[in-house]
Amino acid sequence: MAHGKICYLEIPASDVQASAEFYAQVFGWKIRRRSGGATAFDDATGQVSGSFVPARSPSGAPGLLVYIMVDDVNAAVAAVVVAGAAIVQPVGIDAPELTARFRDPGCNVIGLYQEPPPR
Repeated sequence: MAHGKICYLEIPASDVQASAEFYAQVFGWKIRRRSGGATAFDDATGQVSGSFVPARSPSGAPGLLVYIMVDDVNAAVAAVVVAGAAIVQPVGIDAPELTARFRDPGCNVIGLYQEPPPR
């Protein structure tokens, strides 16, 4: 346990099942059911967990903006679109950073980030 590490996220979701399926399909998150019935997740690294929260308003306009690290931002953008989400900021706007933003099934704006190649 590292002091100051982000460890847990609550993601607003109007349709918990749709949001869970989206994050599992696009990012490989592991979806699980808590003993109380809530739908929870663990990210692909197993380092961050959280839950989908149906009774909370989505984060549709970036205030606090969470970015998901991806191997290839262009491939991630394509996967997001195939899974039914909308791209709200294409790759290139934050150049030279390799980022994009999408609106997930719960209407939250989430970022994608690719580590730049070594120079």
